[in-house]
Amino acid sequence: MNTIYIHDSLLNQKRKFEPIDSNNIRMYACGPTVYNYAHIGNARMAIVFDTFARLLRSKYPNVTYVSNITDIDDKIIEAANELNVPINELTEKYTDIYNQDMANLNVLPPDIQPKATEYVEDMIKFIEKLIKNDKAYEKDGHVFFHVPSYPSYGKLSNRDIEQQLAGSRVQVSEIKKNQQDFVLWKPSSDCQPGWDSPWGLGRPGWHTECCVMSEVNLEIPFDIHGGGQDLLFPHHENEIAQSCASIDSDNPEEYAKYWMHNGFVTIDGEKMSKSLNNIILLNDLLKDHDGETIRLALLSSQYRKSLDWNKNLVKQAEVFLNKAYDFLDNYDGDDTKGELIGNISKHLSNDLDTPKAITSINELLKNRNSYDDASIKKSLVYAGNILGIFCKKPSERSQQNDFDDAEAKEIEKLINKRNDLKQAKDFEGADAIRDELYSKGIELIDSKEGTSWKSKK
Repeated sequence: MNTIYIHDSLLNQKRKFEPIDSNNIRMYACGPTVYNYAHIGNARMAIVFDTFARLLRSKYPNVTYVSNITDIDDKIIEAANELNVPINELTEKYTDIYNQDMANLNVLPPDIQPKATEYVEDMIKFIEKLIKNDKAYEKDGHVFFHVPSYPSYGKLSNRDIEQQLAGSRVQVSEIKKNQQDFVLWKPSSDCQPGWDSPWGLGRPGWHTECCVMSEVNLEIPFDIHGGGQDLLFPHHENEIAQSCASIDSDNPEEYAKYWMHNGFVTIDGEKMSKSLNNIILLNDLLKDHDGETIRLALLSSQYRKSLDWNKNLVKQAEVFLNKAYDFLDNYDGDDTKGELIGNISKHLSNDLDTPKAITSINELLKNRNSYDDASIKKSLVYAGNILGIFCKKPSERSQQNDFDDAEAKEIEKLINKRNDLKQAKDFEGADAIRDELYSKGIELIDSKEGTSWKSKK
Protein backbone atom coordinates (compact mmCIF):
# COMPACT_ATOMS: atom_id res chain seq x y z
CA MET A 1 0.00 0.00 0.00
CA ASN A 2 1.37 3.35 -1.04
CA THR A 3 1.83 5.78 1.84
CA ILE A 4 -0.43 8.83 1.52
CA TYR A 5 1.19 12.25 1.53
CA ILE A 6 -0.76 15.48 2.11
CA HIS A 7 0.23 19.10 1.61
CA ASP A 8 -0.60 20.47 5.04
CA SER A 9 -1.70 24.12 4.86
CA LEU A 10 -0.87 24.61 8.55
CA LEU A 11 2.83 23.83 8.12
CA ASN A 12 2.84 24.72 4.39
CA GLN A 13 4.62 21.50 3.49
CA LYS A 14 3.95 18.01 2.26
CA ARG A 15 3.59 15.57 5.14
CA LYS A 16 3.24 11.83 5.47
CA PHE A 17 -0.31 11.03 6.54
CA GLU A 18 -0.15 9.33 9.92
CA PRO A 19 -3.69 8.91 11.25
CA ILE A 20 -4.58 9.48 14.87
CA ASP A 21 -6.28 6.08 14.83
CA SER A 22 -5.72 3.93 11.72
CA ASN A 23 -8.99 2.11 12.43
CA ASN A 24 -11.00 5.33 12.54
CA ILE A 25 -10.06 8.02 10.02
CA ARG A 26 -12.03 11.25 10.57
CA MET A 27 -12.34 14.12 8.09
CA TYR A 28 -14.38 17.34 7.97
CA ALA A 29 -14.88 19.65 4.97
CA CYS A 30 -16.89 22.87 5.01
CA GLY A 31 -19.99 22.54 2.86
CA PRO A 32 -22.21 25.14 1.15
CA THR A 33 -24.29 28.01 2.46
CA VAL A 34 -27.66 27.18 0.91
CA TYR A 35 -29.34 30.33 -0.39
CA ASN A 36 -28.80 29.88 -4.15
CA TYR A 37 -27.62 27.35 -6.73
CA ALA A 38 -24.12 25.97 -6.21
CA HIS A 39 -21.45 27.20 -8.60
CA ILE A 40 -18.59 25.32 -10.15
CA GLY A 41 -16.21 26.38 -7.36
CA ASN A 42 -18.50 24.68 -4.83
CA ALA A 43 -18.46 21.59 -7.06
CA ARG A 44 -14.67 21.46 -7.11
CA MET A 45 -14.47 21.43 -3.33
CA ALA A 46 -17.04 18.64 -3.07
CA ILE A 47 -15.38 16.55 -5.78
CA VAL A 48 -11.87 16.97 -4.34
CA PHE A 49 -12.81 15.83 -0.85
CA ASP A 50 -15.13 13.11 -2.10
CA THR A 51 -12.20 11.75 -4.13
CA PHE A 52 -9.88 11.97 -1.14
CA ALA A 53 -12.43 10.18 1.06
CA ARG A 54 -12.66 7.44 -1.59
CA LEU A 55 -8.86 7.14 -1.57
CA LEU A 56 -8.81 6.86 2.22
CA ARG A 57 -11.51 4.16 2.11
CA SER A 58 -9.42 2.16 -0.35
CA LYS A 59 -6.63 1.99 2.24
CA TYR A 60 -8.28 2.11 5.68
CA PRO A 61 -11.10 0.00 7.17
CA ASN A 62 -13.21 2.85 8.54
CA VAL A 63 -13.50 6.46 7.37
CA THR A 64 -16.00 9.00 8.71
CA TYR A 65 -16.43 11.96 6.39
CA VAL A 66 -18.48 14.93 7.61
CA SER A 67 -19.47 17.85 5.39
CA ASN A 68 -21.97 20.39 6.70
CA ILE A 69 -24.82 22.50 5.43
CA THR A 70 -24.87 26.13 6.59
CA ASP A 71 -28.59 26.88 6.80
CA ILE A 72 -28.50 30.04 8.95
CA ASP A 73 -26.48 33.02 7.74
CA ASP A 74 -26.97 36.69 6.93
CA LYS A 75 -26.89 35.93 3.17
CA ILE A 76 -29.69 33.39 3.68
CA ILE A 77 -31.76 35.92 5.63
CA GLU A 78 -31.29 38.54 2.90
CA ALA A 79 -32.21 36.09 0.10
CA ALA A 80 -35.32 34.90 1.95
CA ASN A 81 -36.44 38.51 2.54
CA GLU A 82 -35.92 39.41 -1.12
CA LEU A 83 -37.96 36.41 -2.26
CA ASN A 84 -40.49 36.84 0.56
CA VAL A 85 -40.30 33.16 1.52
CA PRO A 86 -39.70 31.45 4.88
CA ILE A 87 -36.03 30.77 5.55
CA ASN A 88 -36.49 27.03 6.07
CA GLU A 89 -38.33 26.78 2.74
CA LEU A 90 -35.41 28.48 0.98
CA THR A 91 -32.71 26.39 2.67
CA GLU A 92 -34.52 23.08 2.20
CA LYS A 93 -35.02 23.84 -1.49
CA TYR A 94 -31.37 24.63 -2.16
CA THR A 95 -30.09 21.81 0.06
CA ASP A 96 -32.10 19.35 -2.03
CA ILE A 97 -30.85 20.91 -5.27
CA TYR A 98 -27.25 20.87 -4.04
CA ASN A 99 -27.44 17.21 -3.04
CA GLN A 100 -29.01 16.26 -6.37
CA ASP A 101 -26.31 18.18 -8.26
CA MET A 102 -23.67 16.36 -6.23
CA ALA A 103 -25.26 13.00 -7.02
CA ASN A 104 -25.11 13.92 -10.72
CA LEU A 105 -21.36 14.48 -10.27
CA ASN A 106 -20.98 11.03 -8.66
CA VAL A 107 -20.20 12.69 -5.32
CA LEU A 108 -21.10 10.19 -2.63
CA PRO A 109 -23.19 11.56 0.27
CA PRO A 110 -20.96 12.35 3.26
CA ASP A 111 -21.31 9.92 6.14
CA ILE A 112 -22.78 12.79 8.15
CA GLN A 113 -24.24 16.01 6.74
CA PRO A 114 -25.07 18.19 9.76
CA LYS A 115 -27.18 21.33 9.44
CA ALA A 116 -26.18 24.32 11.52
CA THR A 117 -29.71 24.94 12.85
CA GLU A 118 -29.72 21.46 14.42
CA TYR A 119 -26.77 22.33 16.68
CA VAL A 120 -27.63 25.76 18.10
CA GLU A 121 -27.96 24.48 21.68
CA ASP A 122 -24.49 22.92 21.41
CA MET A 123 -23.19 26.24 20.04
CA ILE A 124 -24.60 28.16 23.00
CA LYS A 125 -22.87 25.77 25.43
CA PHE A 126 -19.64 26.11 23.44
CA ILE A 127 -19.76 29.92 23.64
CA GLU A 128 -20.53 29.81 27.36
CA LYS A 129 -17.38 27.74 27.84
CA LEU A 130 -15.28 30.32 25.96
CA ILE A 131 -16.67 33.11 28.12
CA LYS A 132 -15.93 31.10 31.26
CA ASN A 133 -12.33 30.58 30.01
CA ASP A 134 -11.94 34.36 29.50
CA LYS A 135 -11.54 33.87 25.75
CA ALA A 136 -14.79 35.61 24.82
CA TYR A 137 -16.99 38.42 26.14
CA GLU A 138 -20.54 39.73 25.78
CA LYS A 139 -21.47 43.30 24.83
CA ASP A 140 -24.95 44.58 23.93
CA GLY A 141 -26.28 41.14 22.99
CA HIS A 142 -23.17 40.30 20.96
CA VAL A 143 -20.55 37.77 22.00
CA PHE A 144 -17.03 38.27 20.61
CA PHE A 145 -13.97 36.05 20.63
CA HIS A 146 -11.06 38.01 22.06
CA VAL A 147 -8.28 37.33 19.54
CA PRO A 148 -5.34 38.48 21.77
CA SER A 149 -6.32 35.72 24.23
CA TYR A 150 -5.16 33.11 21.70
CA PRO A 151 -1.41 33.54 21.06
CA SER A 152 -1.29 31.25 18.01
CA TYR A 153 -3.83 33.28 16.02
CA GLY A 154 -2.63 33.74 12.44
CA LYS A 155 -0.53 30.55 12.36
CA LEU A 156 -2.62 28.87 9.65
CA SER A 157 -2.80 31.85 7.31
CA ASN A 158 0.63 33.25 8.29
CA ARG A 159 -0.74 36.79 8.48
CA ASP A 160 0.34 39.69 10.64
CA ILE A 161 -2.19 41.92 12.44
CA GLU A 162 -2.71 44.36 9.56
CA GLN A 163 -3.21 41.52 7.08
CA GLN A 164 -5.65 39.87 9.44
CA LEU A 165 -7.76 43.00 9.63
CA ALA A 166 -7.71 43.50 5.87
CA GLY A 167 -8.44 39.86 5.10
CA SER A 168 -11.40 39.61 7.42
CA ARG A 169 -12.89 42.91 6.16
CA VAL A 170 -13.86 43.77 9.73
CA GLN A 171 -15.85 46.91 10.38
CA VAL A 172 -14.61 49.24 13.08
CA SER A 173 -16.79 48.68 16.12
CA GLU A 174 -16.93 50.61 19.39
CA ILE A 175 -18.23 47.60 21.30
CA LYS A 176 -15.20 45.41 20.55
CA LYS A 177 -12.23 45.26 22.92
CA ASN A 178 -9.98 44.70 19.90
CA GLN A 179 -10.81 45.28 16.24
CA GLN A 180 -9.58 41.76 15.37
CA ASP A 181 -12.20 40.22 17.65
CA PHE A 182 -14.84 38.31 15.73
CA VAL A 183 -18.46 37.52 16.47
CA LEU A 184 -19.59 34.25 18.05
CA TRP A 185 -23.20 35.31 18.65
CA LYS A 186 -25.22 38.19 17.27
CA PRO A 187 -28.62 39.56 18.30
CA SER A 188 -31.70 39.00 16.15
CA SER A 189 -34.53 41.44 15.64
CA ASP A 190 -38.15 40.32 15.85
CA CYS A 191 -38.25 39.80 12.08
CA GLN A 192 -35.03 37.74 12.01
CA PRO A 193 -34.60 34.07 12.98
CA GLY A 194 -33.29 33.69 16.48
CA TRP A 195 -32.84 31.41 19.46
CA ASP A 196 -33.09 32.17 23.16
CA SER A 197 -29.69 32.43 24.81
CA PRO A 198 -28.08 33.89 27.97
CA TRP A 199 -27.34 36.99 25.84
CA GLY A 200 -30.86 37.41 24.48
CA LEU A 201 -32.56 36.38 21.25
CA GLY A 202 -29.92 35.81 18.60
CA ARG A 203 -28.09 33.47 16.27
CA PRO A 204 -24.59 31.96 16.02
CA GLY A 205 -21.69 33.25 13.96
CA TRP A 206 -20.58 31.22 10.96
CA HIS A 207 -17.16 30.33 12.37
CA THR A 208 -18.69 28.92 15.53
CA GLU A 209 -21.09 26.73 13.56
CA CYS A 210 -18.32 24.66 11.95
CA CYS A 211 -16.38 24.38 15.22
CA VAL A 212 -19.31 22.79 16.95
CA MET A 213 -20.51 20.58 14.09
CA SER A 214 -17.04 19.13 13.59
CA GLU A 215 -16.41 18.54 17.30
CA VAL A 216 -19.82 17.00 18.03
CA ASN A 217 -19.66 14.61 15.08
CA LEU A 218 -15.98 13.71 15.07
CA GLU A 219 -14.56 14.68 18.47
CA ILE A 220 -11.29 16.59 18.58
CA PRO A 221 -8.62 16.21 17.53
CA PHE A 222 -9.65 14.67 14.21
CA ASP A 223 -7.41 13.84 11.27
CA ILE A 224 -8.20 16.20 8.40
CA HIS A 225 -9.99 19.52 8.00
CA GLY A 226 -10.59 20.67 4.44
CA GLY A 227 -12.25 23.33 2.35
CA GLY A 228 -11.71 25.85 -0.38
CA GLN A 229 -8.72 28.20 -0.37
CA ASP A 230 -11.07 31.12 0.22
CA LEU A 231 -11.91 29.67 3.67
CA LEU A 232 -8.32 29.59 4.92
CA PHE A 233 -8.73 33.07 6.35
CA PRO A 234 -10.66 34.14 8.28
CA HIS A 235 -12.99 31.15 8.56
CA HIS A 236 -10.55 28.35 9.32
CA GLU A 237 -8.24 30.60 11.28
CA ASN A 238 -11.19 31.55 13.49
CA GLU A 239 -12.26 27.92 13.84
CA ILE A 240 -8.82 26.99 15.15
CA ALA A 241 -8.78 29.89 17.63
CA GLN A 242 -12.16 29.01 19.14
CA SER A 243 -11.73 25.25 19.27
CA CYS A 244 -8.24 25.39 20.74
CA ALA A 245 -9.27 28.08 23.21
CA SER A 246 -12.16 25.88 24.36
CA ILE A 247 -9.68 23.19 25.45
CA ASP A 248 -7.07 25.72 26.67
CA SER A 249 -4.51 24.79 24.01
CA ASP A 250 -2.24 26.90 21.79
CA ASN A 251 -1.56 23.99 19.41
CA PRO A 252 -3.78 24.01 16.25
CA GLU A 253 -3.12 20.28 15.76
CA GLU A 254 -5.20 19.60 18.86
CA TYR A 255 -8.20 20.64 16.78
CA ALA A 256 -7.31 19.04 13.43
CA LYS A 257 -4.00 17.36 12.63
CA TYR A 258 -3.87 18.17 8.88
CA TRP A 259 -5.37 21.02 6.87
CA MET A 260 -6.13 20.74 3.14
CA HIS A 261 -7.34 23.51 0.82
CA ASN A 262 -8.33 23.29 -2.83
CA GLY A 263 -7.57 26.08 -5.28
CA PHE A 264 -9.90 28.48 -7.08
CA VAL A 265 -11.74 27.94 -10.36
CA THR A 266 -11.27 30.67 -12.97
CA ILE A 267 -13.35 31.12 -16.14
CA ASP A 268 -11.32 31.60 -19.31
CA GLY A 269 -8.54 33.08 -17.21
CA GLU A 270 -10.80 35.42 -15.20
CA LYS A 271 -11.76 35.10 -11.54
CA MET A 272 -15.44 34.27 -11.05
CA SER A 273 -17.37 37.31 -9.83
CA LYS A 274 -20.83 38.87 -10.00
CA SER A 275 -19.34 42.05 -11.48
CA LEU A 276 -17.91 40.10 -14.45
CA ASN A 277 -21.14 38.12 -14.76
CA ASN A 278 -19.12 34.93 -15.30
CA ILE A 279 -20.29 32.74 -12.42
CA ILE A 280 -21.11 29.28 -13.79
CA LEU A 281 -23.91 27.64 -11.85
CA LEU A 282 -23.65 23.89 -11.62
CA ASN A 283 -27.35 23.45 -12.27
CA ASP A 284 -26.95 25.18 -15.65
CA LEU A 285 -23.76 23.32 -16.52
CA LEU A 286 -25.43 19.96 -15.94
CA LYS A 287 -27.99 20.84 -18.61
CA ASP A 288 -25.24 20.80 -21.24
CA HIS A 289 -22.79 18.17 -19.96
CA ASP A 290 -23.06 14.89 -18.11
CA GLY A 291 -21.84 14.88 -14.52
CA GLU A 292 -19.03 12.42 -15.15
CA THR A 293 -17.48 14.72 -17.76
CA ILE A 294 -17.70 17.72 -15.43
CA ARG A 295 -16.16 15.74 -12.59
CA LEU A 296 -13.22 14.56 -14.68
CA ALA A 297 -12.62 18.09 -15.98
CA LEU A 298 -12.46 19.39 -12.41
CA LEU A 299 -9.98 16.63 -11.48
CA SER A 300 -7.72 17.43 -14.44
CA SER A 301 -5.75 19.96 -12.39
CA GLN A 302 -3.99 19.17 -9.11
CA TYR A 303 -6.43 20.18 -6.39
CA ARG A 304 -4.23 22.86 -4.75
CA LYS A 305 -3.70 24.72 -8.04
CA SER A 306 -6.11 27.10 -9.72
CA LEU A 307 -8.15 25.46 -12.45
CA ASP A 308 -9.21 27.40 -15.52
CA TRP A 309 -12.61 26.27 -16.79
CA ASN A 310 -12.99 26.43 -20.55
CA LYS A 311 -14.59 24.55 -23.45
CA ASN A 312 -11.35 22.76 -24.33
CA LEU A 313 -11.07 21.32 -20.80
CA VAL A 314 -14.55 19.81 -21.09
CA LYS A 315 -13.87 18.45 -24.56
CA GLN A 316 -10.67 16.74 -23.41
CA ALA A 317 -12.55 15.09 -20.53
CA GLU A 318 -15.26 13.89 -22.90
CA VAL A 319 -12.73 12.40 -25.35
CA PHE A 320 -10.89 10.63 -22.53
CA LEU A 321 -14.07 9.10 -21.13
CA ASN A 322 -15.27 7.90 -24.53
CA LYS A 323 -11.88 6.31 -25.19
CA ALA A 324 -11.81 4.56 -21.81
CA TYR A 325 -15.39 3.35 -22.06
CA ASP A 326 -14.74 1.93 -25.53
CA PHE A 327 -11.87 -0.09 -24.07
CA LEU A 328 -13.96 -1.20 -21.10
CA ASP A 329 -16.76 -2.49 -23.34
CA ASN A 330 -18.33 -5.69 -22.00
CA TYR A 331 -16.39 -5.50 -18.70
CA ASP A 332 -18.46 -7.15 -15.98
CA GLY A 333 -15.89 -7.58 -13.18
CA ASP A 334 -15.87 -6.30 -9.61
CA ASP A 335 -15.53 -2.50 -9.39
CA THR A 336 -14.52 -2.36 -5.73
CA LYS A 337 -11.69 -4.89 -5.47
CA GLY A 338 -8.63 -4.73 -7.59
CA GLU A 339 -5.07 -3.61 -7.98
CA LEU A 340 -3.94 -0.27 -9.35
CA ILE A 341 -1.30 -1.13 -11.89
CA GLY A 342 1.22 1.25 -13.36
CA ASN A 343 1.71 4.52 -11.46
CA ILE A 344 -1.95 5.26 -10.70
CA SER A 345 -1.75 4.46 -6.99
CA LYS A 346 1.57 6.29 -6.60
CA HIS A 347 0.13 9.51 -8.01
CA LEU A 348 -3.16 9.37 -6.11
CA SER A 349 -1.27 8.83 -2.86
CA ASN A 350 1.08 11.73 -3.59
CA ASP A 351 -1.08 14.62 -2.40
CA LEU A 352 -3.99 13.46 -4.57
CA ASP A 353 -2.21 14.14 -7.87
CA THR A 354 -5.22 13.35 -10.06
CA PRO A 355 -3.77 14.81 -13.32
CA LYS A 356 -0.83 12.39 -13.20
CA ALA A 357 -3.15 9.52 -12.25
CA ILE A 358 -5.31 10.31 -15.31
CA THR A 359 -2.16 10.48 -17.46
CA SER A 360 -1.17 7.03 -16.16
CA ILE A 361 -4.57 5.69 -17.19
CA ASN A 362 -4.04 7.18 -20.65
CA GLU A 363 -0.65 5.51 -20.87
CA LEU A 364 -2.17 2.16 -20.00
CA LEU A 365 -4.71 2.62 -22.77
CA LYS A 366 -2.04 3.58 -25.31
CA ASN A 367 0.61 1.03 -24.36
CA ARG A 368 -0.96 -2.25 -23.36
CA ASN A 369 2.12 -4.43 -23.90
CA SER A 370 3.09 -4.89 -20.24
CA TYR A 371 -0.29 -6.15 -19.05
CA ASP A 372 -3.13 -8.22 -20.44
CA ASP A 373 -6.35 -6.40 -21.26
CA ALA A 374 -8.30 -8.06 -18.43
CA SER A 375 -5.82 -6.77 -15.82
CA ILE A 376 -5.91 -3.27 -17.30
CA LYS A 377 -9.71 -3.20 -17.33
CA LYS A 378 -9.87 -4.34 -13.72
CA SER A 379 -7.33 -1.70 -12.69
CA LEU A 380 -9.12 1.08 -14.60
CA VAL A 381 -12.48 0.30 -13.05
CA TYR A 382 -10.92 0.17 -9.58
CA ALA A 383 -9.20 3.52 -10.25
CA GLY A 384 -12.53 4.85 -11.46
CA ASN A 385 -14.08 3.83 -8.16
CA ILE A 386 -11.61 6.18 -6.42
CA LEU A 387 -11.78 8.99 -8.98
CA GLY A 388 -15.58 8.76 -9.22
CA ILE A 389 -15.59 7.95 -12.95
CA PHE A 390 -16.45 4.85 -14.99
CA CYS A 391 -19.57 4.60 -12.83
CA LYS A 392 -21.80 3.41 -15.66
CA LYS A 393 -21.71 0.09 -17.39
CA PRO A 394 -19.78 0.60 -20.65
CA SER A 395 -22.78 -0.56 -22.66
CA GLU A 396 -24.98 2.06 -20.97
CA ARG A 397 -22.65 4.92 -21.90
CA SER A 398 -22.24 3.78 -25.50
CA GLN A 399 -25.99 3.44 -25.86
CA GLN A 400 -26.60 6.79 -24.29
CA ASN A 401 -24.06 8.41 -26.59
CA ASP A 402 -26.68 8.00 -29.35
CA PHE A 403 -28.34 10.98 -27.66
CA ASP A 404 -26.89 14.36 -26.77
CA ASP A 405 -26.66 15.50 -23.15
CA ALA A 406 -29.92 17.47 -23.25
CA GLU A 407 -31.81 14.49 -24.70
CA ALA A 408 -30.31 12.09 -22.16
CA LYS A 409 -31.26 14.43 -19.31
CA GLU A 410 -34.86 14.63 -20.58
CA ILE A 411 -35.00 10.82 -20.76
CA GLU A 412 -33.83 10.54 -17.15
CA LYS A 413 -36.44 13.13 -16.14
CA LEU A 414 -39.21 11.07 -17.75
CA ILE A 415 -37.92 7.89 -16.09
CA ASN A 416 -38.04 9.61 -12.69
CA LYS A 417 -41.60 10.78 -13.41
CA ARG A 418 -42.56 7.23 -14.39
CA ASN A 419 -41.09 5.90 -11.13
CA ASP A 420 -43.16 8.44 -9.17
CA LEU A 421 -46.30 7.36 -11.03
CA LYS A 422 -45.58 3.68 -10.31
CA GLN A 423 -45.11 4.47 -6.64
CA ALA A 424 -48.47 6.28 -6.67
CA LYS A 425 -49.96 3.17 -8.35
CA ASP A 426 -50.80 5.15 -11.49
CA PHE A 427 -49.76 2.30 -13.76
CA GLU A 428 -51.63 3.68 -16.76
CA GLY A 429 -49.62 6.91 -16.61
CA ALA A 430 -46.37 4.95 -16.10
CA ASP A 431 -47.12 2.75 -19.14
CA ALA A 432 -47.83 5.85 -21.21
CA ILE A 433 -44.33 7.18 -20.47
CA ARG A 434 -42.79 3.81 -21.34
CA ASP A 435 -44.67 3.83 -24.67
CA GLU A 436 -43.63 7.42 -25.36
CA LEU A 437 -39.97 6.58 -24.84
CA TYR A 438 -40.25 3.40 -26.90
CA SER A 439 -41.62 5.41 -29.81
CA LYS A 440 -38.47 7.54 -29.61
CA GLY A 441 -36.19 4.51 -29.84
CA ILE A 442 -35.60 4.04 -26.10
CA GLU A 443 -36.14 0.76 -24.31
CA LEU A 444 -36.58 0.73 -20.53
CA ILE A 445 -35.16 -2.09 -18.42
CA ASP A 446 -36.68 -2.54 -14.95
CA SER A 447 -34.75 -4.47 -12.30
CA LYS A 448 -34.50 -4.61 -8.51
CA GLU A 449 -31.67 -2.05 -8.72
CA GLY A 450 -33.94 0.41 -10.54
CA THR A 451 -34.69 1.42 -14.12
CA SER A 452 -32.03 1.73 -16.82
CA TRP A 453 -32.45 2.44 -20.51
CA LYS A 454 -30.86 1.64 -23.82
CA SER A 455 -31.13 2.88 -27.36
CA LYS A 456 -32.85 0.81 -30.00
CA LYS A 457 -31.11 2.83 -32.72
